[in-house]
Amino acid sequence: MSPTAKDAKPMRIHILDKEYLVACPDHEREALFASAEFLSEKMKEIRDTGKVVGADRIAVMAALNMAHELLEHKTTKDDYQHAISSRIRALQEKLDVALNNSNQLEL
Repeated sequence: MSPTAKDAKPMRIHILDKEYLVACPDHEREALFASAEFLSEKMKEIRDTGKVVGADRIAVMAALNMAHELLEHKTTKDDYQHAISSRIRALQEKLDVALNNSNQLEL
């Protein structure tokens, strides 16, 4: 049985010294707490630089920074997967050649 929106219960989280009430299923509560804490820390870092003023602007800058980090990780992961796929294809080709040579020797 999969959780639905009706399984969500109100939960209080704190982000940048403000409290928010968020509906969340029980099995996702820990992840929501961790996400709220992570976001709050990122926003505090930006606020403490003194270069950005206003909670809305701080939130947007934090979101942009986190999106940038996410995309960098995705690109790195995609590059890694491409490299692995290329190596697998090369190994498959070597195996095909070796098997073909082995079959020719048996004839």
